[in-house]
Amino acid sequence: MDLGIEGRKAIVCASSRGLGKGCAMALAQAGVALVLNGRNKSVLEATAAEISKATGVSVTPVVADIGTREGQDAVLAACPDPDILVNNNGGPPLRDFRELDRAAMLDGVTMNMVTPIEMIQRVIDHMMQQRFGRIVNITSMSVKMPVPGLDLSSGARAGLTAFLAGVARTVADRNVTINSILPGYFDTDRLRGSVAAWASKTGAREEEVAAQNAAKVPAKRFGNPDEFGNTCAFLCSAHAGYITGQSILLDGGLYNSAF
Repeated sequence: MDLGIEGRKAIVCASSRGLGKGCAMALAQAGVALVLNGRNKSVLEATAAEISKATGVSVTPVVADIGTREGQDAVLAACPDPDILVNNNGGPPLRDFRELDRAAMLDGVTMNMVTPIEMIQRVIDHMMQQRFGRIVNITSMSVKMPVPGLDLSSGARAGLTAFLAGVARTVADRNVTINSILPGYFDTDRLRGSVAAWASKTGAREEEVAAQNAAKVPAKRFGNPDEFGNTCAFLCSAHAGYITGQSILLDGGLYNSAF
């Protein structure tokens, strides 16, 4: 399918690896010029080179922490008027809620709620003026289904979802959409790190822990970042202008619900 966005420009935050990279690759395959962001220079530049070589589109890597004003400034300097914004950022590590002090909680809210809102504030007026804009936020299935130890991440991302629910309805008439994708278990460095941590804690082998987690999913496997990216690209397409204010689960059926 031609997504109708060839020649558009996108900022994809935290896109040097994992789900962000999957979104960047899918958008590039649709002909979208990219600004990528990450904190590890060598990994980011390698990802930019890989995507550029595979697709032939313009890919600009910006080494920055998107959670800081300076990082946002750097990314927006590389692409002042994006047509597409994919909000993504690392989440707080697994931790018992009793261990969270005020500073940790404020950091988590800044990372996963305040930062994406700030980015949207800075790009949405241009999108409205040109009557085209696509904003996709990568959140988590934990917004709908609690995951022990991810309480801070879940709370911040749920706050973002609620905040943007009203905003999405105020810009829809200008062909600007705001949606979220809620990933379940995807085969990324973050998931593998969690598997390794749990294996270390329990004494189990990493392969056993991974297999146990995959077995919980009705699809009986972890998701692939490429399929996540393709869903993101469709939400950013010219065909998705009637989808807004939605939280779309990509979890292989793990969230057990009829609605």
